[in-house]
Amino acid sequence: MSGPSQPKVEGEQWSDERIGSFLALTPRDERHPDFHVLIEAYQYMVPEFFGRFVELFSEAGRDINALSPDGETILERVGQHARAQAYAATLEKFGAKKSC
Repeated sequence: MSGPSQPKVEGEQWSDERIGSFLALTPRDERHPDFHVLIEAYQYMVPEFFGRFVELFSEAGRDINALSPDGETILERVGQHARAQAYAATLEKFGAKKSC
């Protein structure tokens, strides 16, 4: 079973409980907790589940524009990856912006 510590698996089904469990992750470094859970979800979820996660994240009142230690938002980080258009579109739908 994949989860926060396992890579993305195509075709696997995730429950809302499993997707929502990423909200409880905590950083082990100086990362903002909201940036941390967003980057972890991005790294481990396929776009469909990431979309559901961002919805739960927003409903929980979390900050979609939290900054990394380098001063970038999740939208900026995702934008660095050629195959991340679906993730970026989801983030923008929920109000993600670039820091500049």
